[in-house]
Amino acid sequence: MVSKTVTRSDLSEIVYNAVGLSRSESAQIVETVLDEISDALIRGEDVKLSSFGSFLVRHKNGRIGRNPKTGEEVPIDPRRVLSFRASHVLKEKINKMAGLG
Repeated sequence: MVSKTVTRSDLSEIVYNAVGLSRSESAQIVETVLDEISDALIRGEDVKLSSFGSFLVRHKNGRIGRNPKTGEEVPIDPRRVLSFRASHVLKEKINKMAGLG
């Protein structure tokens, strides 16, 4: 199975072909959408895209971790982490395309 990564350029090209704007306008639309999603996540807000999924910002408390090689205790600072939860619609599409559902 060949794995391909979808890039910003790919998304811009898709917008260009679907909407018919210029390539630079299509690229600007993609950038604007990605910037808005990023800004909301930075503010600690969840981002929900209907029929696609949700990006969630979780807060993790600080704790003591352990280096698995040496066994030495290492402090892990509190932080925010990003997670993605796919919608049921997206999960169904993925399984249908893989012949699993």
